[in-house]
Amino acid sequence: MAFTSARCNLRLFGASVLTTVVVCSAARAAEEANPPSQPADVPSVQEMIAARTDVWGDAAMQQPNGASYEFFKDLLPPLRWVNTEFRHYPIVLSAPRAPQKARLVSNGSAVNPRANKPPMWNEQGVPVAFLVGETPTAFGEDLAHLEEPRYLDGYLPVVSIGYEHQEVKYREEAFAPVGSADAASGSILVRFSVASPARDGRVEARIESPAPCHEHGGAIVNEAGATLVAFSPSWKWDSEHKALSTDLADEEAAELEIFTLPREAATSVSSAEFDRQRQGCVETWKAFVDRGIKLVTPEAIVNDAWRSLLVGTYMLATNDRLNYSAGNAYAKLYEAECGDTLRSIMLFGHLDDAPAMLKPLLQFDRKATRFHVAGHKLQLLAYFYWLTRDAATIRADEPLWRPSVELILSSREAKSGLLPKDNYAGDIAEQVYSLNSNANCWRGLRDVAAMLDDMGSHDEAKKLQQTAAEYRRAIVAAVEKSERLDAKPPFIPVALLANEPAHDPLTDTRKGSYYDLMCPYVIGSEIFGPNSARETNLLGYMQQHGGIAMGMVRTKPSEGQFKNEPGVAPLYGLRYQLALLRRDEREKALVGFYGQLAQGMARGTFIGGEGSRFVHGDANGRSFYLPPNSTSNAAWLVTLRYLCIQ
Repeated sequence: MAFTSARCNLRLFGASVLTTVVVCSAARAAEEANPPSQPADVPSVQEMIAARTDVWGDAAMQQPNGASYEFFKDLLPPLRWVNTEFRHYPIVLSAPRAPQKARLVSNGSAVNPRANKPPMWNEQGVPVAFLVGETPTAFGEDLAHLEEPRYLDGYLPVVSIGYEHQEVKYREEAFAPVGSADAASGSILVRFSVASPARDGRVEARIESPAPCHEHGGAIVNEAGATLVAFSPSWKWDSEHKALSTDLADEEAAELEIFTLPREAATSVSSAEFDRQRQGCVETWKAFVDRGIKLVTPEAIVNDAWRSLLVGTYMLATNDRLNYSAGNAYAKLYEAECGDTLRSIMLFGHLDDAPAMLKPLLQFDRKATRFHVAGHKLQLLAYFYWLTRDAATIRADEPLWRPSVELILSSREAKSGLLPKDNYAGDIAEQVYSLNSNANCWRGLRDVAAMLDDMGSHDEAKKLQQTAAEYRRAIVAAVEKSERLDAKPPFIPVALLANEPAHDPLTDTRKGSYYDLMCPYVIGSEIFGPNSARETNLLGYMQQHGGIAMGMVRTKPSEGQFKNEPGVAPLYGLRYQLALLRRDEREKALVGFYGQLAQGMARGTFIGGEGSRFVHGDANGRSFYLPPNSTSNAAWLVTLRYLCIQ
């Protein structure tokens, strides 16, 4: 395995993490030279779904060199479909942290198409659809002749998509320019070219604007004169059909610039301008990646993945807000999830951005899950401090985090010692004495006490330490009254003092599915102590009662388009993964690492969603939910970083 026999050269310098990690593995080199054939006795998809244990993960660990990307990658069709009118998953492109984003459909068929799926998907810009051939056919429609999208050098956000139609090989290349005016407009530059000595190719770009538009000086403008699309000289405008078309001979190209927000000033585009902007995009993102850690592994796909995920996270960010997603209802912050996104960029050396990005997460509030938010807010604060030792930022932001401390201290009930009842989970409003909220608020107090002690506030730290110790005793006492010892292993509920049943299998009910998502947060709090019997029981219950597949946390929606469709939600398994590593169960951790790389991300672009389905879709691909997702990126990045340390 790539990391099992790895040697890491890790160097940390003060408050900025300038890290060089070179991972070497003779085992991996031998495996790549003589790739193992997949054994015939690997359980089928339906057997995997029905199993209560991670049968594919177990099979992966039995391979000569353990779990690998190669073992997992062909067990299921790739992620491809989303529940929108444009169907193929979107690729979000923008300048670093720019508020305006562009949406490129991953088969190359359109920029900013209509999703027509409210309220979960947003609409943006004027859609531009791409067609090819004498009888115009949607670019990328025939999957048998479509190349999967790829990034330049494996990670730079210049997307290349190949498509063959009527013996003509078309190439589409797209990227978001990084200049300030272009970034403000959310523009995207697109180039079409052909490689076809025998036949010319024809490309059409249809501007799907319900309002009138017309051609003016190399651009298509709206009634106010603002530019919707700029085009290079070879395009011809058909006003009746609101379409641009171009005929391209072998090795010829034609360019477009499409604006998500119409550009007030008229503009045009040329081949030379496209090349100049492309170079600027490449240099900007290379410099961005290079100012973080330097990490090289023997696996090219791992090297491409970590770079592209880091870039993708900054394309989803809006100014200082590390948003969960973009182009849909998740284009906003969530405390625990986006806190993990901040952890990932810090662990990969981008500490200079962290103080500003921490602030919106300290400002975040959500009444329905206020205790969950408070606990994770304080944990994130302390995590930031130990990586940066930036006491000045901690003190400056104290008005933002101090209320979370006071909320926990003032809210605990005198009789139980617990926090009042709150939501079982973010989407389950049933009010319970939540082990998740209490355990993570305890951990938040404990971590802040240690942080304050290191900053010199010894008296306050001592009081918080004493309170946290007493609080932990109250939580453990409630668990002792609530755990179900008749289950194997014993079941520790999220709903304390409420006779919560031992869900078996976990994802058969809505609450059981959410238990599976919440359980890693309880494990991550370390409320029972590392390697304790109860921590072992929490892990074991997930592993033995249908909670894990390919090392990822399982889930099954109980409503909506994906109702009763089993799948995984990799981003919620991060603390499960980190617990495995802390316990030195690295073979199981590698299952989740390679499982997510192979089956939790789209091929070639490494884009993940909040969750994905095992079988919903067809032979060409599976469905996933609201991609892209910054915390999906973070879960894999943080796991990689800790694997290197391991």
